[in-house]
Formats: sequence, structure tokens, C-alpha cells
Amino acid sequence: MCYSIYHFFKYLITNKQHFSEVEKLENFPFDDTMFSCKNKGQFPDLIIKINKDSSLFTGGELIELKDSKSYTVSSFNSTIPSGQKYIDKIIKSDNSNIKKQMEEIGENIDSLPIREIFYLVRGKNKEKTKVILVHGSFFETVKINQLIGQSFEQVLEERLQEKDLNIDSKIKETLVNILSEQENFSKVRNVENASVKLRFRIMTEVKPAGNILNSKQYPEIKDNTISLVIPCHKEKDEKSIIERFSTLNLTQIERFKIKHHLNGYFLVFQADLGE
Repeated sequence: MCYSIYHFFKYLITNKQHFSEVEKLENFPFDDTMFSCKNKGQFPDLIIKINKDSSLFTGGELIELKDSKSYTVSSFNSTIPSGQKYIDKIIKSDNSNIKKQMEEIGENIDSLPIREIFYLVRGKNKEKTKVILVHGSFFETVKINQLIGQSFEQVLEERLQEKDLNIDSKIKETLVNILSEQENFSKVRNVENASVKLRFRIMTEVKPAGNILNSKQYPEIKDNTISLVIPCHKEKDEKSIIERFSTLNLTQIERFKIKHHLNGYFLVFQADLGE
């Protein structure tokens, strides 16, 4: 059996009737045989198995579930959205639970060190629904370190202005660089004589330009549809994506491109969600 985000999408289409039945997206009857790992309440929710004997599909994609009762992508708690991640960083941060699950099924974790990230987004607007399996680069238009660094720089600039202070530009640059790593905020901090521990959490909210559920921003993503959205910045990318998708033998699929307001073109495969 072949595993990949494409085959996961095919399974979703085949079982699309359940999207109107389950109250929470995590309760969707996913095919557990497709995954090397399943989590609840931590990133990622699902990890697709790696393929050992496929020239077209590597598998190994990470999937995060994003459920919303409106046409706004729900906020990202703790983990800033991105298109790719090193699997070893995830394993280290989660205290080996992911690693244990993957090793128990015989997965060679190191065979695919960089993993593609997808978000399964469901949004509702009264009786209408959109289900979108979208690559993380749709939300990552600025690299995470740059996003954190520049945000911290804004805080620093505001405080300096309020206090009417100036610091050397090299010192400021050093401070920004030091605090631009997300890992700095994920650790619990212990302070002597304090009766509580402190952990800084980063919450990420989607701007209108990145809200793929917004009908005004992205009218091509229609109501009551299910879509697969993959970055397509070059002609060779498009050919490769279409080649992979064609192996699924899915019918009644509409294919088109949408232009992200900040991040180029994405190829969309869309089907009617049905009742």
C-alpha cells in the first residue's frame, strides 16, 4: 500500500459524508493504517507513514487539524505554522512520545529528516462548509525566525520609545537574534523562591491575506467543497503534482490555480463535499 498526503486526500473524499456528521474534526474516522503516529492536543495530530518502495511518493507528511465554527482559520497555539519541519526537533520537544510510536511500527525516522506539513482545515458558515487540506507554506510567508525576531524588535522599539532610551544598534541586533528561536519560548522556566513555573506561549492568528476560508480573499474556494492546496511556484512543480494526483484515479475533480496575496501560486484540486 502507498502512503502520502495525496492518498490521505483520496480517503477524505471517499469518506467525505462524515464531515457533516462529526462535531469535532478529531473524531473523523481516519484510516489509522495510514499513520505512523497519532497525537491529541499536540503538534502534529497525524504523521503519515513513510513509503519504502515508491519513486513518486515519499510519504511522511505531518498533518495538523484546524476546526472552526466560522470562515476564519482557528489560531495556532504554541506551534507557528510552517511548510516544513525537521522531524528531530519535533521528537526532542515532545519527550519521545512521537518517536516511540514511530519506532513501534518499524519506521526509519532518519530516512526522511525534513517533513512536509499540511493543515486539514474545516470552516463553517451557517449551513455551509469548506474542508481544505492545505500546505503549511500557505501560512508561512515569512520564515519563523524572522517572524519572531521582528515581532520582538517591535516590542523592544516600543519600550525604548516609551522610556526615551537608546541602545547600540549592534546590541539590539544581538538581542533580536538571540530571541528569534521558537524553542526559547517553549521551555518551562523555574525561578528561585517562586511557587509557580512560567512558560511563554506563542499564539499565531491568520491575517485576511492568509485566510484561505475567506470567500472575499479566495472566492475560488467554494462553499461545500473539499480541496487539496499545494504550492506551485514553477512549471515543473505543477507537472510533478499533477502526475502524482493522476495516480489516484479520482473523478469529478476540478483543478485550478489560486494566487496567494503574499506567496505566489498554489494548485488546487477541488471536489463537491455533498450533503
